Amino acid sequence: MVWGGISTRLMTPLYHVVGYLTGVRYQNEILQPLVVPALQAIGPRAILQDDNAPPHRSAAVNTFIPQAMVIRMLWPANSPDLNPIEHMWDELCRRVQQHHPPPANLGQLLQWLQQEWNGIPRAFICNLIHSMRQRCVECLAHNGGHTRY
Repeated sequence: MVWGGISTRLMTPLYHVVGYLTGVRYQNEILQPLVVPALQAIGPRAILQDDNAPPHRSAAVNTFIPQAMVIRMLWPANSPDLNPIEHMWDELCRRVQQHHPPPANLGQLLQWLQQEWNGIPRAFICNLIHSMRQRCVECLAHNGGHTRY
C-alpha cells in the first residue's frame, strides 16, 4: 500500500506503508512528517480531507489532529467517487500499467509509482479538486447513488 496527498498547490511524496497501518503508525509515519508540514506550507486555510478508514479515525489520531491545529473536513463514509485522491490512484495505476514489461520486483514498482506520481500534471490535479463541488451536487441529486464521476 502507498499513501499520498494532493492539493492544488503541492503534493506529498508517496509513502510506502509496510504491513498493517494502525492509527498510531498513521500519526507517526504519515500525519506528523508528511501531512502537517504540507498543510502548513499551504497556509492557514488548508483543510485535511481523509476518509473514514479506521486508522484515520483512531483515538490517537482524533487526539493528535486538534493538538497539531489541523482542520479536518467532515466526510461521509463510503464516498470514493467524491474524493479526488481516488481518481489520482486510478490515474497512477493507468500510468504504471503502461510500463512494459511489468515491474520485476517491489522495489521497481515503488520506483515507477513515485516516478509516475511526480509526472501527473498539476492541471489534472487541480481539475480533480475543483470538480469536487460538482461531484457533491451530483451525488445529492442522485440521492447518494452512482454519478458520472
